[in-house]
Amino acid sequence: MDDLYRSFVRPGDLAFDIGSHVGDRIASFRRLGATVVAVEPQPALIGVLRLLYGRDPSVSIEGVAVGEKPGTAELLVNRANPTVSTVSPVFVSAAKGAAGWEGQVWDARLRVPRTTLDSLIGKHGTPAFIKIDVEGFEADVLAGLSAPVPALSFEFTTIQRRVAHACLAACETLGDYRFNAALGESQRLELDCWVSAAKMAAWVDDLPHAANSGDIYAVLAAQPGKEAPA
Repeated sequence: MDDLYRSFVRPGDLAFDIGSHVGDRIASFRRLGATVVAVEPQPALIGVLRLLYGRDPSVSIEGVAVGEKPGTAELLVNRANPTVSTVSPVFVSAAKGAAGWEGQVWDARLRVPRTTLDSLIGKHGTPAFIKIDVEGFEADVLAGLSAPVPALSFEFTTIQRRVAHACLAACETLGDYRFNAALGESQRLELDCWVSAAKMAAWVDDLPHAANSGDIYAVLAAQPGKEAPA
């Protein structure tokens, strides 16, 4: 994980972890010397994050959801597997009956505050990297970002490939990005070179259903003094 993220995060950088869950990415960003804004709406997981990182002055914990507009959101909670809790009812519908998602039940609902990436940037500053993992709500999160950041990632699933397409389109609107991807928790980029949004979308569409999920990485093609990571 550190080997992957050090391509995007350097000592002294600011990183946003949107959908922190239990904080494994926070730990990696901190090992790499970054300051972290950790965003997680689930009260139980917020408690875990505060236990692990509450005394670290370089970690700010925001107990909110993120979306296109500020306000509130209804969180659909999977109490047996809280890392797949979501504010997207479309994601829950897509998972029902899908191979690989058997036995997942969203059995509780919770009203939570919602903010935007723009609001977080206004409060904490512009990050060098944003990681987004919010179970099918990734495009809505990106809709709340009005200016490009140097690099970001968003989760995708094979049960909702259209969400990946929407995220790629959002990145294209923000700036001249190039893309790569990692499957599952491999922490390894799959492509030998960084590609256009169209080629990344075709790659996602060609994946077998059993690939299940992964993360797409986006880097600005033109950054002064900095090239896309190898």
